[in-house]
Amino acid sequence: MKHEIVIKGLEDLDRAAEAFLKEIGDHTLVAFYAPMGAGKTTFTTAICKALGVEEDAISSPTFAIVNEYRGGNGRPIFHFDFYRIDKPAEALDIGLYDYLDSGELCLMEWPENVEDLLPEETLKVQIRVQADNSRILSWED
Repeated sequence: MKHEIVIKGLEDLDRAAEAFLKEIGDHTLVAFYAPMGAGKTTFTTAICKALGVEEDAISSPTFAIVNEYRGGNGRPIFHFDFYRIDKPAEALDIGLYDYLDSGELCLMEWPENVEDLLPEETLKVQIRVQADNSRILSWED
């Protein structure tokens, strides 16, 4: 089934994040594919906020590769940024499969850099920037 959510602007992020979480159901492995500046980190922040993470605790894990947050229910949320990964072995060195097999929510930016390591059940979400600066999230499940 094809899904699509339009994000009209920054003021629409909270609504879009809540709608996204409702629509993805039980998916815990979520990979965001988008060009630089399309809003991957901004949308991930909105998702974490919707799950009860304190907004000032959320940051891009560009240098750390993975950040762990606690949702309002106390469960971990893992936020990956694979932008600086040059070889799959670098992702394996951080224990990637331990995170992916944890059953906890894993939100991944720049997944194309570890594509061969991602499980088949990974939900692949495209973020497209429109001429009016709105964003369209789309995926199939």
